[in-house]
Amino acid sequence: MGKFNLYKIPLKSLPEGTQNYEYHLDDQFFKNIDGPEVQRGSVDVALSVKRTGGTFELKFAINGIILIPCDRCLDNMDFEVATNEHLYVKFGSEYSEENDDVVIVPEAEGEINIAWFLYEFIALTIPLKHVHPAGKCNKTMSMKLKKHSARSADDGDEDDNGIFDDESDADDMTNEETDPRWDELKKLIDNN
Repeated sequence: MGKFNLYKIPLKSLPEGTQNYEYHLDDQFFKNIDGPEVQRGSVDVALSVKRTGGTFELKFAINGIILIPCDRCLDNMDFEVATNEHLYVKFGSEYSEENDDVVIVPEAEGEINIAWFLYEFIALTIPLKHVHPAGKCNKTMSMKLKKHSARSADDGDEDDNGIFDDESDADDMTNEETDPRWDELKKLIDNN
C-alpha cells in the first residue's frame, strides 16, 4: 500500500450528489510528503465532493496547527492554519492543471490523489514573514543576532527581537549626519 493511497478519491465510481470525507494530517503525513515549508503539524480536513455529471467540485475546510521555523531565531513556532479551498475536477484524456483551481484527470484512471493539494493549501497559508510574538524568540539567538547586527551600539535601544522601542529612535537614524565624502559623491551624481 502506497504512502498516500488514503488520499485517493475514486471519482469515476462516485454517485451523483455530495460525498463527505475527513482526514487528519499528522507529523507522518508531512514527513512522507517531504515538502520544504512544513515538516510537522496536526491538521484536520473536512472534504465534500459534489458530482454533477462529469464535473466534480471539491470543497476543503482545513484547520489545525503546523510547526514552522521562526525567521528571526530559527526555533520552531506554532502557526494556526484555517482556510477554505476549492478545486474543480473534470475528466479528460490526460492529466493537466488548466489553472489554479481546475484539474483534468484521465477518465481511464478515474481518480485523483489529493495529498499534494492538501499540502499546497496548507503551505500557501504561511505568511512571507513568520516570527514569534515579541519576547518569545530564543533569547540566546536574539542576543547573537543583536551582537552581530550592522548597527552601532549608540543607535538606540532595542528589545530582544530587534524592534525599536520607540519611533523616535528610528527617526534619529534617518537624520544622522553622513560622511562628507558621500555628500560630495552625491553632488557629482546629482549634477549629471
